[in-house]
Amino acid sequence: MPAPVNMFKKALAQGNIQFGCWAALGNSFTTELMGQAGFDWLVLDGEHGPNDLLSILSQLQVIEGTDTHAVVRVPVGETYMLKQVLDAGAQTVLVPMVESADQARQLVRDVTYPPHGDRGVGYALTRASKFSTIEDYGKTADAEICLLVQVENLKGLAALDEILTVDGVDGVFIGPADLAADMGHIGNADHPDVQAAIMEALARISSAGKAPGILSTQDGMTNDAIAAGALFVAVGADVLLLGNAARALASKWQATKT
Repeated sequence: MPAPVNMFKKALAQGNIQFGCWAALGNSFTTELMGQAGFDWLVLDGEHGPNDLLSILSQLQVIEGTDTHAVVRVPVGETYMLKQVLDAGAQTVLVPMVESADQARQLVRDVTYPPHGDRGVGYALTRASKFSTIEDYGKTADAEICLLVQVENLKGLAALDEILTVDGVDGVFIGPADLAADMGHIGNADHPDVQAAIMEALARISSAGKAPGILSTQDGMTNDAIAAGALFVAVGADVLLLGNAARALASKWQATKT
């Protein structure tokens, strides 16, 4: 029996837009709720969310019971971190702050079994192989792993064309907040210069045959990104959805006080 087909990776390869949402609250209860909401994918955020390996594991378990695909963002592109989340059952990983083709090539090795990569061969003990019940896991897993890299500063943008030549990188995500900050516009990803850089980068990614990705909570930017070729598009975040709704509700009733 082979490794499960990565339907998210398959959809991107077919050019089908996948709408997602950030899951940064760091617990399985809210992530299960988000998984039932109808998004194509959720980011389990290990970079800025209060997540560790065990909390990511529990969220992978509850998402498996939904139609939503789990994308795990590791805090940094370290070999051991990628090995751990893949062994926990993630099939798609998102790696922040990729700034060179050499870094991208190492990440490909990190998610690939020998002889072509460096991923540790311990799958007999792991959830990824359903604890040894997927007999051909080791021979088939590489093809179902989806590697997404984040380009989110000027150094990364300068290296983008070279990064796009790296086989094994399935998609490139442009990080608006960090890019805006590096361009001198922190907190203002709407700045015309930032928007121009984002849209131009998405078009380059698309032209290179990779899947472009973006996070946008504004419809105008989202539509522009899709027009530029974006295929995996996060349109919100659980923290923002809860926070905005809670503040609006509190404000509504506080305003009725005399």
